[in-house]
Amino acid sequence: MKQGQIYVYSGDGHGKSPAALGKAVMMAAAGKSVVIIQFLKEKGLGDSAFLSRLEPEIKIFRFEKSEMNFFELTKEKQTEEIINIKNGLNFAKKVLATGECDLLILDEVLGLVDNGIITVEDLKNLLEARDDETDIIMTGISMNDEICMLADEVSRIETLKFKCW
Repeated sequence: MKQGQIYVYSGDGHGKSPAALGKAVMMAAAGKSVVIIQFLKEKGLGDSAFLSRLEPEIKIFRFEKSEMNFFELTKEKQTEEIINIKNGLNFAKKVLATGECDLLILDEVLGLVDNGIITVEDLKNLLEARDDETDIIMTGISMNDEICMLADEVSRIETLKFKCW
């Protein structure tokens, strides 16, 4: 039996989500199933016609209803979106508990911790719901020592040069 791993892609550079998506494509090409849940991503990847063609091997979910940046919403709308975000986390827990996929990507989940929407303890409880074989990738800009201790492998992504075309 394969032991699932927990990966963290963090840092202030661009490329964390694309790195996770690359891993998703590699897993799908190997006949594995992937679930991606996006948080704090405005419109997100789910509306992409290209990515929808990757189903059923790669399924993308976004529970936030607003297409605006979470931090530009009114406090009332943020409160509504936090309920939606927590529904997304509950869905992730169900996916992990049932072993529904081989790889679960929690895109920008570290931003939820960083912005006080969830705690590290909430994240830890979510990760404990997984079966032993499911790999998990968590992405986000910031990462603290507690989150680092939850992971089997941590990658720090930083931008050394940024060029606008």
